[in-house]
Amino acid sequence: MVIGGAVALLGALVPGAVGAAGAAGAASTTTPTTRARGSAAVLKEISGGDAAFLGEAAKPDLKAEDHVQREYTATGTATTYEVPDGYTADGRWTFTPSSPAPYATRVLVRAPAKPKSFSGNVIVEWLNVSGGVDADPEWTQVAEELTRSGDIWVGVSAQRIGVEGGPVIVKVDVPGSEAAGKGLKAIDPTRYGSLEHPGDGYAFDIYTQVARAVRAGAGLAGVKPKHVLAAGESQSAFALVTYYDGVQPLTQAFDGFFVHSRGGVALPIAAPGAYAGISDAISGTPVIFRTDQRAPVMDIQTETDVTSILSSYGARQPDSDTFRLWEVAGTAHADARLIGPNASAFDCGAPINDGPLHVVAKAALHDLKAWVATGPPPPRAPRLDVVDAPKVAVVRNRDGIAEGGIRTPPVDVPVSVLSGAPGPNPSTICLLSGSDTPLPDARIAELYPSRAAYLKRFDQSADAAIKAGFVLPADRKALLAFARPDRVHG
Repeated sequence: MVIGGAVALLGALVPGAVGAAGAAGAASTTTPTTRARGSAAVLKEISGGDAAFLGEAAKPDLKAEDHVQREYTATGTATTYEVPDGYTADGRWTFTPSSPAPYATRVLVRAPAKPKSFSGNVIVEWLNVSGGVDADPEWTQVAEELTRSGDIWVGVSAQRIGVEGGPVIVKVDVPGSEAAGKGLKAIDPTRYGSLEHPGDGYAFDIYTQVARAVRAGAGLAGVKPKHVLAAGESQSAFALVTYYDGVQPLTQAFDGFFVHSRGGVALPIAAPGAYAGISDAISGTPVIFRTDQRAPVMDIQTETDVTSILSSYGARQPDSDTFRLWEVAGTAHADARLIGPNASAFDCGAPINDGPLHVVAKAALHDLKAWVATGPPPPRAPRLDVVDAPKVAVVRNRDGIAEGGIRTPPVDVPVSVLSGAPGPNPSTICLLSGSDTPLPDARIAELYPSRAAYLKRFDQSADAAIKAGFVLPADRKALLAFARPDRVHG
């Protein structure tokens, strides 16, 4: 299903405010050590109709990874929230439960086929609906880390459009796009006709209730987790900012948060029956992750996310005992890995970014899991070099490559310019897909006297990224695969 890979992340189309949202103070220990009790979803396995529907570039070969997939309905009564004191830049929001409503949504589980292989970690992804269908961008980026570690991945149809259908933020003409905006109930009435979503204001409590059910072992074929982690990318990452600042203090439902490609603002609470779109956040205040909680946050940002139309720069905050920010040079919000087989067909005026963001993302998730288990925190990373006048922009070297941030071999030993900046085509998908522009032959000859010299430097750069802790040793081979010695003569 190609549509999810093409537009899963396109919800993050909002101009963020310029400048820092506020400095984070030291984490306090005021968060209760006991987990708040509350309603949990009831999970019942789905049968009938066609196979499980998910907007993704390519269906994973779970059998090859010794994993299995199961699909459930999750039912219960959820609440929406009121925010009486509004949304402040420090994230210390007060949410109060409001009107209840019944719901029935979809939950997808991918787990080791052998229960004894389970790591104890469950990663609960808030499925992304920006392309008009449920999509799994986090799974797409970090699947190898999940399967080789024995983690369980849970995808939650948290938002209304994935279930009921509705407006599509960005329309892209790719195979599978005819499903955009229809919702699961219309895509496969036999399989999903019983689902019911009361609106995105309830999405946060639905997400909580699924997490509580999973923590108790529901849908996990007899195993129970040690740690339950929240995960989301782009529009879903906006939602996790809201969740962490407003809902987590009430529920303590998650042990850690993997936040990927957030913008500077957060997803607002929608009215009952309504959709919460990124457009609703345009006038919002840039907000940091509040600093008085125990659950750690691993925030990984592409070069596109920091400036451009997302402007997470406006919500930068210092690293702390519960927060890490990794900004990765030469990466894009919706890169070739995420978009999948149709990447070469995109007409952006330049090839879209094909950088190794996913390799760094796997290290980030690996480190978060260790951090949650009272292990060492992830390494601190340098921020991208940014100027904020006359407008926010990434500082670039003579070749146009970003300065600062986490560095990888294709960036520091380049034969092309990997960038979060788009090609000349101003379409929405191109604005988020970055670019990959070959260096001139004369510049490559200036940099590398021979292929052997190029490959030696590339290997050294890979080892440096691993030593710094931003790439896992298990992914060295995957990182080296980004070398392009055919571009070097001699």
